[in-house]
Amino acid sequence: METKWSLRLVRLAAIFGLIGVILGSHMAGSGSYQFRPIHAHILVVGWLTIFTWGIFYRIYKIKSSKLVAIHGWTAVIGSVGLTVGMWLNALKPFNVNETFALVFYIVGGTILLVSFGVFVITTFMIDTKGRK
Repeated sequence: METKWSLRLVRLAAIFGLIGVILGSHMAGSGSYQFRPIHAHILVVGWLTIFTWGIFYRIYKIKSSKLVAIHGWTAVIGSVGLTVGMWLNALKPFNVNETFALVFYIVGGTILLVSFGVFVITTFMIDTKGRK
């Protein structure tokens, strides 16, 4: 289970990294820093955190595969939800409803917060006998 989630998370991190670099390049080229908070969160949450979690699952074996799956899904949903919600809330593209944008942002952030909590629990569930 850890190997599967390691690969999924590293691939997602690579996608976030590419999006973050494209946003940064766009901001530098246009001289507009409108995307700065979104760019920062995409790189810190999407690239750095998700990548770190992917490497963690590559290195360690966890006693509970259900916990790994719960963490993986909350990481994916939360990181995408937070960054897309931040974009919707900050820029209001496509005339998106303000309440919808705010709720999307809050729910994404909350799921990501849950993911961090589950990760903390996961670090205490490392199988030291069955090390990779």
